[in-house]
Amino acid sequence: MKTNGLSYNSRKALIVNIGETAGTEIAELMTQMAAEIEELRRTKVTVTRIVPSMSEPHNTIAEEPV
Repeated sequence: MKTNGLSYNSRKALIVNIGETAGTEIAELMTQMAAEIEELRRTKVTVTRIVPSMSEPHNTIAEEPV
């Protein structure tokens, strides 16, 4: 499985430049965001829009599944 976290060098650069607590917090937040993005990509579904035909009145509402 691919690791979504920052490399050691990136984490160390954050810690050195903005402090240990803030650097660690930002690195952990980025790791959580990367994991969530990966989950969203993995579970993504394609939604096909239903378009009324030309013979139907234009005031018909097209609904999309949620």
